[in-house]
Amino acid sequence: MPVLASFLCGLIFGAGLLISGMTDPQKVLGFLDLFGAWDATLAFVMAGAVAVAASGFAIARRRTTPAFSARFLWPDRNDIDAPLVGGAILFGIGWGLAGICPGPALVNLAGLSLPIVVFVVAMLAGMIGQNLFGKNLWRRRTMAPRLDNPPLPSRADG
Repeated sequence: MPVLASFLCGLIFGAGLLISGMTDPQKVLGFLDLFGAWDATLAFVMAGAVAVAASGFAIARRRTTPAFSARFLWPDRNDIDAPLVGGAILFGIGWGLAGICPGPALVNLAGLSLPIVVFVVAMLAGMIGQNLFGKNLWRRRTMAPRLDNPPLPSRADG
């Protein structure tokens, strides 16, 4: 049942992207063009999505148990760290350059457009690279000794 529920949620999400026009990179780029032919459609789609999600979370928080799981899996972290900020910056740059993000790219993959296929392949390569190398890189950086306050030299150091 969880697989079917996930499939239906993805199907509804994809249909919403298609109906709202958010699978069209030009629509997204039009929203980012503040000093040109600005298109506010994305702001309305985002506001609608936030309202629906907020309603869903409010209903879920009142429940004692989830519908398709043994327990609730609420996020337990609320810190902002370097990997989060770096990922957000990279996401924003990619979104601004291409006018597409992962959800609409997967919906557009059905059209087999070469630029979309290249985008999805690059996205998957980045995800695999992060999974293989990124976690260890950030773990090493956060566990490395801090050098911003070096120890004061002692008399023995001259």
